[in-house]
Amino acid sequence: MKNNETVLDDLKAVLKTKGMKYTEQRAIILQILLNIDDHLNAEEVLSIVKVKYPDQKIGIATIYRTLNFLEEVNLISSISFGKDGKKYEGNNEEHHDHIICTGCGKIVEFLDDTIEKKQEEIASQNGFKITDHTMQIFGLCSECQSTKK
Repeated sequence: MKNNETVLDDLKAVLKTKGMKYTEQRAIILQILLNIDDHLNAEEVLSIVKVKYPDQKIGIATIYRTLNFLEEVNLISSISFGKDGKKYEGNNEEHHDHIICTGCGKIVEFLDDTIEKKQEEIASQNGFKITDHTMQIFGLCSECQSTKK
């Protein structure tokens, strides 16, 4: 697991190699995702910015651009909700997979060694070496199941 300072150093290094400036706005958006134990969409990031950083002039367009950039350079990742957009999380944690409720949008993170080993086995059987992967399982959480009855 990377600490937040290391991830911010990664941001500075990536920006430098791309000839871009390190800005406080980019750092704030990244820090929000690194410091929260949740998956956020752009509007939720904006709400946090308004509360925690009221002096910063960060608009929704800047947030969308920054989220796209941070994902492109692998400092954050996202889960797509189709027409409902994306939710983002920082990449400072160990690898994990997701179970996502299609009813309410609840996201549960999990790690299962048996699943990880099976993925490696399947990749190997097909002549692949896994360099990265994501697993997203969609279904209905217990609360949504009970409301559908």
